[in-house]
Amino acid sequence: FRLRVPACQRVLHGLGQAGERPLSLLAGGWWLVAGGVFQGDQMQYGGSDLRAEKLLGRIPRGKESPFGDFPKDYARPSKLSMLGSSMMVRQGGGSQSMPELGLGAASRGLNPKSIPTPLKKGSGIGGYMSSLAPKKQQAMPGPPKAGALSRRSIPASEFRRAYDRGDVPIQISYAGSGKQISWKVSIDKLDFIHFLPVFFDGLREKEDPYRMLAVQGLHNLLEQGGTRILPAVPQLILPVKAALNTRDPEVIATTLKVLQKLVLSGPMVGEALVPYYRQLLPVFNLYKDSTKGTGAAIDYGQRKRMNLGELVEETLEIFETHGGEDAFINIKYMIPTYQSCAIK
Repeated sequence: FRLRVPACQRVLHGLGQAGERPLSLLAGGWWLVAGGVFQGDQMQYGGSDLRAEKLLGRIPRGKESPFGDFPKDYARPSKLSMLGSSMMVRQGGGSQSMPELGLGAASRGLNPKSIPTPLKKGSGIGGYMSSLAPKKQQAMPGPPKAGALSRRSIPASEFRRAYDRGDVPIQISYAGSGKQISWKVSIDKLDFIHFLPVFFDGLREKEDPYRMLAVQGLHNLLEQGGTRILPAVPQLILPVKAALNTRDPEVIATTLKVLQKLVLSGPMVGEALVPYYRQLLPVFNLYKDSTKGTGAAIDYGQRKRMNLGELVEETLEIFETHGGEDAFINIKYMIPTYQSCAIK
């Protein structure tokens, strides 16, 4: 169940007096949701943040209606009209007419004036004055940022397409507290070479229900896969690389946790990943030193395991421990600053 924010304090106060288990506060404090999928893996974005991400093109958009997208010849409203820019009239444009504003200028027979184009800072002539003093030389702009850690746009995943078509044998179950997934087919009957890469491709999703279904479905597959996981390892490299290359901290943190569970899920899986270190470890090298410096303060969010520097270090140690005798030399080749956990 969900509760609005004004009722949060009363509910938490009542549960605290009754000695019951408190509810988890999700989405930046906008909603109180009973239960959760995975502790520490909840999204940090609210509804308005997801809408902003979609307008910026960083995450894929959903369907235009419950029945799919509208036809191509359908007249869609433009983004500028929704943002209110249709109220403005371009200078020199005689074909457009200014709509009625709050004062109703057009209804009284007045000629509405066109709204001037705003000027950039320093491009106008207002406030200028003459001087005989020599003009100061402006400092040369520095080099632009490389953008190695900037977020990339996230395209729609194959898991989203397969789930929308009904090709993935899972559905959402609302039994009990919180949302869980229900398998339509027994996991023992699934083809891991086909379905495991599809679920790994859903790691880069940031919107529910796709993210919740992909992450929880992967945990179920890795727990019950056993020896069937090893033949599917070569097909998992491209989805994992696509998730890491998004440079999104939350997507990378979720991917690292799943990689740790993948290596520990069965024998020889860690050794099968050694030939693909050159595709996976460059992003590890970027975030290896990305630790959160709190100084004398206490980081109360350690249970969420969102510190990328610590996650990268844990994942590399698991790779070295379960990757065989060639794992350390390959990790050291891609990440020169890595120190062996066997020497510590």
